[in-house]
Amino acid sequence: MIRIIGIDPGSRHTGYGIIEADRGRACMIAAGRISTAAGTMPQRLLQIQRELGALLAEFAPAEAAIEEVFVNKNVQTALVLGQARGVALCALAQVGLDVAEYAPAQVKQALTGSGRAEKLQVQHMVKVLLNLQGRMAVDASDALAIALTHAQVRGMRERTGLVVGARSRSWSRA
Repeated sequence: MIRIIGIDPGSRHTGYGIIEADRGRACMIAAGRISTAAGTMPQRLLQIQRELGALLAEFAPAEAAIEEVFVNKNVQTALVLGQARGVALCALAQVGLDVAEYAPAQVKQALTGSGRAEKLQVQHMVKVLLNLQGRMAVDASDALAIALTHAQVRGMRERTGLVVGARSRSWSRA
């Protein structure tokens, strides 16, 4: 049994999802989002760092996965997202976790079979795979999807001995 935290970074809402996975099965331990108060960007980033640090201390995951930054049309949005992602990476490194990174299309492909799936399709599959009911913030379901993708990739690595899927980095050794 391995405990994994998935993180969907954002400057206003950073989603987190913590699962335990074993032999192709997973169960949710916790999920939610860190919603930053209106304030300056440094204040919001500090809030993300503190709250994520508290979650890491409380749930003590063994592995971490985070969504890669992608640039669509708005470069400014990608830069802001990158700052929130950087704070999350620092919080993970602070507790000594290696981090696997997944592109949004990889997560969609792993959960739905299509790299172009809509958010609602991904959220539906998260609920099915984790046997969840009711409403869930999209940030939380995205974070759970990232954690589930990592569990799937690590399971494939264990079964085949091959390196597949994620780019793993040890930010704690950087």
